[in-house]
Amino acid sequence: MKLSARNQLKGTIVDVVKGATTSHVRIDIGGATVMASITNEAVADLGLAKGQKAYAIIKASDVMVAVD
Repeated sequence: MKLSARNQLKGTIVDVVKGATTSHVRIDIGGATVMASITNEAVADLGLAKGQKAYAIIKASDVMVAVD
């Protein structure tokens, strides 16, 4: 797999919670957890399951940081 995105975090799926149309997928990336909201169809197409290795790929232009 080759992608132009540079923010690729390899980890292990710790949870997949399916909703009516969208699933929340949590990936442990070495002590920190990243959560993605993706369609149930994408979960099925990728065959995502707890314990599976996966990548969290983050589009940097959509990441926001805030402080008080």
